[in-house]
Amino acid sequence: VEFQVGRTGAMTPVARLEPIFVGGVTVSNATLHNMDEVARKDVRVGDTVVIRRAGDVIPEVVRVLAERRPATTEPVMLPQRCPVCGSAVERDPDAAVARCTGGFECRAQRVEHLKHFASRRAMDIDGLGEKIIEQLVQQGLVEQPADLYRLSDGQLAQLERMGSKSAENLLAAIAASRSTTLPRLLFALGIRDVGEATAIALARHFGTLDALIGADEEAVQQVADVGPVVAARVRQFFSTPANVKMLRELIVRGVHWSELSRPVVESQPLGGLSFVVTGTLASMGRDAAEDALRALGARVSGSVSKKTSFVVAGSDAGSKLRKAQELGVTVLDEAQLTQILQSRLPPAQSGAGGRRL
Repeated sequence: VEFQVGRTGAMTPVARLEPIFVGGVTVSNATLHNMDEVARKDVRVGDTVVIRRAGDVIPEVVRVLAERRPATTEPVMLPQRCPVCGSAVERDPDAAVARCTGGFECRAQRVEHLKHFASRRAMDIDGLGEKIIEQLVQQGLVEQPADLYRLSDGQLAQLERMGSKSAENLLAAIAASRSTTLPRLLFALGIRDVGEATAIALARHFGTLDALIGADEEAVQQVADVGPVVAARVRQFFSTPANVKMLRELIVRGVHWSELSRPVVESQPLGGLSFVVTGTLASMGRDAAEDALRALGARVSGSVSKKTSFVVAGSDAGSKLRKAQELGVTVLDEAQLTQILQSRLPPAQSGAGGRRL
């Protein structure tokens, strides 16, 4: 069992397995989630385990075959020091997750943070993948996001499997990412517990980055769907001098965006309505559908709750559709969604009334 360090310092125990064929692929690693799960399943080094691909994607350990346990097995112990940077590991007594306290001093956290920053729904730097980021960090060329915008073709050309043409294309993608939007920037910053939908809500509410930086915790809680925990995370991030310095350096390096005019969302066609999109849409991608709904003032969430106004269900919709059925949330199909987007009217007025299941 080894521990992987994520973007926020979260340490995930991972079982290293003798390779085995499962669900059409060869699996040699399986997640153990956290130390509570390790204890609950009583997983030990040297055990024989049953694994499955959760959701047909992520391999996970289901249970231990205790009858095959040899006498030489060893208990899994949470490291007191980060295996990557040696910083202290802390675990809140009320939380399942243990975290490395190294922050950007931890190479693993820097790599994961830069991967998130460059991802498609964040700054969308095409071609900047994990292998390249790892090399950039390992060679000391990039320590924080602003460093990406001072890279030269000569530096990139020295990387493994990076020819002059590839370096040229990557530099062009980095340059193109300088022009972004405030929601994308906020999401790219990797603020803990701030996903894409929350980043959009924050940008819409405050309109400018300076307004958000200057907002206190109470003001942040006024944002739709932002509770005290997320508000505290946001306030903590923008109260940290190193984070504000990083933002200023991004601006110096040419990263820019249009400030928002803080529109009254309720005056927009879908203002005040909350949507969840699930399943496969034949006429458009899920991301495109969500962007189109947001453009009409809708809030788009990744989970279904009693506060959800409508669930758009494409083909192969799964647990989110079932949750909508359980809660009695109105479900729209793809044709009804298209009608709403084309008419720019709420479901009832567009004729796309949906069905309450």
